[in-house]
Amino acid sequence: MLPYKIVKIDASNWKRPSWDEYFLKLAMLASERATCPRMHCGCVLVKDKYVLATGYNGSLPGTPHCYEDGCMVVNDHCVRTNHAEINAICQASQHGISLSGGTAYVTNMPCTNCAKALVAAGIKRVVVFSDYHDTLAELFFHDAGVILDRLPMPETKINYDLETFSSARRFDDDDTNS
Repeated sequence: MLPYKIVKIDASNWKRPSWDEYFLKLAMLASERATCPRMHCGCVLVKDKYVLATGYNGSLPGTPHCYEDGCMVVNDHCVRTNHAEINAICQASQHGISLSGGTAYVTNMPCTNCAKALVAAGIKRVVVFSDYHDTLAELFFHDAGVILDRLPMPETKINYDLETFSSARRFDDDDTNS
């Protein structure tokens, strides 16, 4: 007699995201932290299915955010914020993490400068689901041998239904720290 039993569930409606979908959804989630109302972009830097760093477009640490003080626009671009890719690269750098051979999952096609920074950081693959205006990213990726994959935008819903998980329960109102 085995010390356990196998319990089968109906998984006919369950869809596990692919790794690309998973990391793109993480980039979408990171974009929710963006502090510039002109564009929300997220970036997740990955190697061997391991998240190395994340970034979103936002102001420099300790400086005002666009939502607070307004956008600082030059030539139709907000210059108050760093782009998501730059912030992710900087996060990796601050923690001594090499990005060589990694993949960048970005909600939008990188701008020209971010594309060059990703190439210089050693990124070998970029995955996006939307374009960005006036960028030479594809040219720099092509010239550097970086693979560019355009994928469909993943589902925007997080599929988590606490009520259907038999081993989980909601907090009572008095159990939360709100």
